[in-house]
Amino acid sequence: MKSLYWVGSSKKDLREMSDEIKDAFGFAIFLAQQGQKHDKAKALKGFGSAGVLELVESNQGGTYRTVYTVRFKDAVYVLHCFQKKSKSGIATPKSEIDLIKTRLKQAEAHAREVSHE
Repeated sequence: MKSLYWVGSSKKDLREMSDEIKDAFGFAIFLAQQGQKHDKAKALKGFGSAGVLELVESNQGGTYRTVYTVRFKDAVYVLHCFQKKSKSGIATPKSEIDLIKTRLKQAEAHAREVSHE
């Protein structure tokens, strides 16, 4: 089973979501740790490969997303968990994409650090 790392406030942000959403995202992350992919997980556009995945869940409280990466052999990094608040279209807002890119760089640096220990 792959190690799990939370980048930035992703763990805190997930904890603030409803139990229904936490369960769905938690299960997807668990599958990723086992080297599997949740049926609803899709490659996040703009990241070049299927190494950065997004899962979207909705309930009466709104639409929620979690983004994680499986690019690393021994670890899964949860990059971002958030509620989509944009009313126009389904695209992820640029500010959220920028945050995900920053956190992906942090995950890459951490993975390099851990592999050299």
